Amino acid sequence: MTMASHQPTLERATSADGTAIAFERRGSGAPLILIGGAFEERSASRPLAQVLAPHLTAVTYDRRGRGDSGDTDAYSVEREVEDLDALIRAVGGRASLFGHSSGACLALETAARGRPLDHVLAYEPPYIPDGSRRRPGADLAQRLRTLVAEGHRDDAVALFQTEGVGIPAEMVKGFRSTPLWAGLVGLTHTLPYDLEVTGPGSALPASRLGAIAVPTVVMVGSASFDWMLPSGRDTTAAIPGARLLVLDGLDHGSPGSNPTALVPAILEFLRESQFTGEGSSSA
Repeated sequence: MTMASHQPTLERATSADGTAIAFERRGSGAPLILIGGAFEERSASRPLAQVLAPHLTAVTYDRRGRGDSGDTDAYSVEREVEDLDALIRAVGGRASLFGHSSGACLALETAARGRPLDHVLAYEPPYIPDGSRRRPGADLAQRLRTLVAEGHRDDAVALFQTEGVGIPAEMVKGFRSTPLWAGLVGLTHTLPYDLEVTGPGSALPASRLGAIAVPTVVMVGSASFDWMLPSGRDTTAAIPGARLLVLDGLDHGSPGSNPTALVPAILEFLRESQFTGEGSSSA
């Protein structure tokens, strides 16, 4: 393991609109950019980066509006794709992407736009299958922006957790008293970004995903939300040549809480994936 994997230097890449995107890299070899989901700064991907660093260059970054990265008033998914463009240039011009939750959706959106990628690994992109659960309202992002603008950040977190994620209100109420709540509140202004990345009603954008032309694996934890496995199947079916991998005992939070369990599957896919252009599935 290189010294960089122990003490990474904070670097910045400049996106197309001038926004500075903060990132760190650990290890050496082919770069794998780790993309966090809602409520996550680059620190959330650090445990996974640390266990991957002996095998490759693991890149963690703050998505725009988070941590040490900048932001602009006018958000669009294309701006986040351009942020990844800047990171890809900074690490050598090509990279693979590992995305978690809404970060998985962002990885897939980037691949669908034909960026210079070698592989895409999408861990539980939260596209909601028809009939599996209630979809978030089409105006949820705007309601969240209004709550944040009015200073009601706690209420915005609770609204996103209940309507956006589908967590029961009583569980969210109990979560408010935990030490982790303050960290969620601090990132509330970026929740509309996650909703825009996942799309209206979190519906699967099958036609866009059909344009992906790089080896792709969709990962789902067997202990995750009950709608995640059908979501993973639908997502896999929409992407030419994609694989579905069900990981025993893992759940939606495992990239942060149990990163070591993910490493064998990640490395095996990076080593062995061969794009055939034909749909396939391992589960």
